[in-house]
Formats: sequence, structure tokens, C-alpha cells
Amino acid sequence: MRLTLGYSPCPNDTFMFYALASGSLSLPGCTFDVHLYDVETLNRMALEQKLDITKLSFYAWLNVKNRYRLLENGAALGYGCGPVVISKKALKVSDIPSCRVVLPGEWTTAHLLFQLWAPGAKNKIFMSYDRIFDLLTEGSADCGVIIHESRFTFKQAGFQAIMDLGAWWEDETGLPVPLGCIAANNRISDALVNPLNTLIAQSITYAHAHTEEALSYIREYAQEMEEDILKKHIRTFVNRFSLGLGETGRAAVAKLEQMARQAGIIT
Repeated sequence: MRLTLGYSPCPNDTFMFYALASGSLSLPGCTFDVHLYDVETLNRMALEQKLDITKLSFYAWLNVKNRYRLLENGAALGYGCGPVVISKKALKVSDIPSCRVVLPGEWTTAHLLFQLWAPGAKNKIFMSYDRIFDLLTEGSADCGVIIHESRFTFKQAGFQAIMDLGAWWEDETGLPVPLGCIAANNRISDALVNPLNTLIAQSITYAHAHTEEALSYIREYAQEMEEDILKKHIRTFVNRFSLGLGETGRAAVAKLEQMARQAGIIT
């Protein structure tokens, strides 16, 4: 059986799936066609059911949960890892509704969290996450919501934090912030779900045991090449929840859905 597998070029995803991409691990009877796209492209592909197994934002998954089942392993979910609202000049929270805001994709969890935090903000620009610094620098937007490795480099790039949306979420809920997940299309048989979950867990464990080996693959795609940033990124986003959502992780996802429904963002 040939299965399509999509994940992003971000270090946490390439770390987790290195063993599969390199052929170090496999699933008997299955071969994987690997596709790397930014997370918003993956989100939109999931809306069209283009991939069998895919990384996607939890916001996108909430909109396709009747077509894609959430896998237990491979999630990006945790504490101290949420999106950050930044700007070039000092802004007050009360300024945000009148600002031009650049966000890393309509279906990203960053956008959902921003909507929950600042429901009055309507002037939005959607752009690939790696272009947000550029738009802010050239003055095309007043503030932006950053994700991935940008949260580790925005200060040295000359920006300041207006709000850490992950910290806001944690204060509001007491739960880890659910950012991204791995989901399998319902066309995949039930019998494959447990083996897939096991394979993803084995792939993460393999990467931890062969970090230097995995880094060569990660560097092929990473936006930020400094090794300390790469390793910090991996430590932040590949954590205990990546090896099992567990009760706490599932509670966080349920809370995100509840808040989104109460706010009328999803129906």
C-alpha cells in the first residue's frame, strides 16, 4: 500500500519524521510518498483531503475532524511554545483592533488564538510565516503573529513582544497550547491506525537517539541554520505530548474547540 505523508519543513517535523524519510524505519506492507509543505499549505490540502496522513494545525483539524482522525503521536503541543504577537514599535493591547495584522495563515492555530484574544481585530493579512518579519520591517503591517523558530529570533531581529498568545492561553485555561497535530484520512483502514501511531513514536525515539544524524536532514529545510536555535526549536516543540496526547493533551484540544465554538469562530 502506498500512502501519502505530508509534514512541514520546520525542524520539529523534520526531526520527528527523519527516520521515515531516510528509510531507517518502515511499516511492513506500506510505502510512504513524503511531501513537505508549509503548514498553511498542508491545512488547505487537508480541507481538500489530498493526503492520507498529514501534519496540520489544530484549527484546521477542527474543521476536518469528520474526515481526518487525530493520531495520538506527533503533535506540537505544550507549555511555553505558543505564537507571539510582535511589532517594530511599542503598541498597547488597546491598539490592536485598529492595527494591520499579518498572520501565518488563515487556518493556523495562531490565527485561531489571535481571534480568541483580539476578536475586534479585522484588518488581517495572511502571509507565509517566514515573510512576517519582512512585512513588519517594510511597514506593510503594524504587528504580526509569529510561529516556529521566529519566536526564538524576533528580539535579535529588532522586534518586541506585545502578547505571548501561548502564555495568554495557559493563563486562561491552565492547559498546554495545542498547535499542530498529525491526522489520518478516514479512507485509511482502522487496522492501520495503531501501527501508524507506533511508527511515529518509534520515529521520534529514533531521532532522539540519532540527533546528529537527523540534523543533516533538518538543515536541508530549516529557515534558521544556527545549531543552538535548531536544537532549542526541537526541544520546545518535540516534547512529552509528541509521544502521546494523553488526558491533558486531549483536554487542551477539547477546550480549544469549546472556546472556538463559543466565540462563533467554528460552528
